[in-house]
Amino acid sequence: MSITYLEAIREAQARALAEDPRVFIYGQDVGAFGGAFKATKKLAQEFPGRVVDAPISEDAILGAAIGAAIEGMRPIVEMQFADFSTVAFNQIVNQAATLHWRTQVPCPITVRLPSGGTSGSGPFHSQSMEAIYAHYPGLIVLTPATVDDAYSMLLEAVAIDDPVIFCEHKYLYYHLKAERLPTEAMPVGKARIAREGRDLTIVAYSAMVHEALEVAEELNGEGTQVEVVDLRSVKPLDTDTVMASVARTGRLLCVGEAFPWGGVTAEVVARVASEGFDLLDAPPQRLNAKDTPIPYHPTLWAAHRPTARSIAVAARNLLRR
Repeated sequence: MSITYLEAIREAQARALAEDPRVFIYGQDVGAFGGAFKATKKLAQEFPGRVVDAPISEDAILGAAIGAAIEGMRPIVEMQFADFSTVAFNQIVNQAATLHWRTQVPCPITVRLPSGGTSGSGPFHSQSMEAIYAHYPGLIVLTPATVDDAYSMLLEAVAIDDPVIFCEHKYLYYHLKAERLPTEAMPVGKARIAREGRDLTIVAYSAMVHEALEVAEELNGEGTQVEVVDLRSVKPLDTDTVMASVARTGRLLCVGEAFPWGGVTAEVVARVASEGFDLLDAPPQRLNAKDTPIPYHPTLWAAHRPTARSIAVAARNLLRR
């Protein structure tokens, strides 16, 4: 029996609720409705009083969660869409992110952000917010790309004494499956080698890992071995694993679904260029979504974001340099 990425997130929350009475879930429609994507389905019935519907005010939701965390609770906050978290921006970056540093009082909140684009979602329900929150000290930003990580990293997030922004990709909810839940987990903040290679490193995270793996398989048929690095976490960023991969291949292509300006891909390329310049046989490259609002139309949306096709083009161009 297989389990989806979405079901793994639900199971992780169920386990966290069962194992720690301080954990509760707070968000819009998370109770009887089970959340916008059913990530909390039936949890309100299984854990009465601990899966709480919130008013339609993201600012108030985060404020209440921070207050509960100060008092020793461990809230899991569900934003219906990552885009809506901007309404609570002040609470996240000025309050939660700085609280431990200012007061020595931990702020163990986990903010779940259904992130990334799906066809027909448009500019208000499709954004990738990870780089915005990674900018701020005090926040941990996780971007699971597998069912295993969706489960194990969410459990780890709830156990951490600092605020965690948990970016779960909406497309992966139903399209990604595994045979079972993991029994062992990689530590948070450690990247993984999703596929080994010797000719080119593609660094990716979240849904782009799967696009990169498709490209690696395609280029393997042409005699090119592509190494794919799944960042897993963008804050902290595992520069060591990235640098070791570039040392093996000499070429770097970094791929992200978010907008290009000030993004995760820019940070990775900058670190490699400044700390590992001598490892490179060609200038490091990055590939992101277009610098425009995200379109509704499926054809335009597909052209807006990186895909296996556009990644393959970028990879072949880099290999020729």
